[in-house]
Amino acid sequence: MRTTRVVRRFAVTTGAALLALTGTVGAAAADDDKPEAVTEAGTSFRTATALRIDQEATAEASTGDYLYWAFPVDTGQRATVHATVKLPEAATRHAASTWQVDVYDGLRRRQACRLGTPTKTAAQDAASVSLSCSLRTVRSWSEQWANDPLPGTYYLRLTVTDLKADDLGLPVWAEAKVTATDAGGAQAVDGSLAEPLVPGAGSDKQQTAAAVEPEDGWAGGWWSSRWLWTAAGGVLAALAGVGGYALTRGSGRPARVPQGM
Repeated sequence: MRTTRVVRRFAVTTGAALLALTGTVGAAAADDDKPEAVTEAGTSFRTATALRIDQEATAEASTGDYLYWAFPVDTGQRATVHATVKLPEAATRHAASTWQVDVYDGLRRRQACRLGTPTKTAAQDAASVSLSCSLRTVRSWSEQWANDPLPGTYYLRLTVTDLKADDLGLPVWAEAKVTATDAGGAQAVDGSLAEPLVPGAGSDKQQTAAAVEPEDGWAGGWWSSRWLWTAAGGVLAALAGVGGYALTRGSGRPARVPQGM
C-alpha cells in the first residue's frame, strides 16, 4: 500500500514538472514567433513603413507630423487598425487636440470604417488618445466602378486634424497595430484579381519597402469554405433522393394480380 502511494506521488510530481516544462517551452516558442516591433513610421505613401498583421509599431514624432504604415490584407480578412498617441505634458499644451486615423487601399482610395473610433478629441489634460478603425471584408474581386476593399497593401495614416498653432511641434509618442480575422466563405465572391494591389505590381520597377505580403503568401482567390458547404449540400440532396425513392417505390406487383395485367 505504501509503495502504491509513493508511486502515485512520484507520477503526480513528474506530471506537474512536465506540464510546467511544456508551458515554459510553449511560451518561449510563442515569444520566438512574435514578430519584432517596428520602431519608426514613414511620412508619406512612398515612405510608409512596412507592418505585418499583429506586429506592434512605435514612433517618435512631432505634433502635426503625418505618420504612415503599410500592411497587407488578404482575401476574406477583416482588418482593424489600432493607434494610440501619448500626448505631451498637459502643462506644455494650450488647448484640446483632435486626432484621426485614415486607411487607404493599394489604389490610395480612402476606405470607410465599419466600426471603431477613427477620430477623437483629447482634452488639454489628457495623457493619451486611442483610435481604431475596422475595415469591411476584403473581396477577391470587384467591379471597376466600385470602392470595395481588395487584397493588397493598405496604408494607415495617423495625424492631428485640429490643433492650436502654439502646440505644433510638441513631441508625441505613437503606437500602432493591425489585427485581422477571417470572415469565412459567407463573404466570398467569384473571380479574383490578376495581382494584388501592391506598389510596383504589374511593372518592372523595384517594389518599395511598403510592398509587404502575408507570411504565407497571397491567396489564390478561388478557394473558400463555400466549396465545403456546396459538397455537403450535394451529398444531402443525393441521400434525400435515395430515401424518397425508397419510400415511394412500393413493394412491387401484388401476388394476387395475374401476369400480363
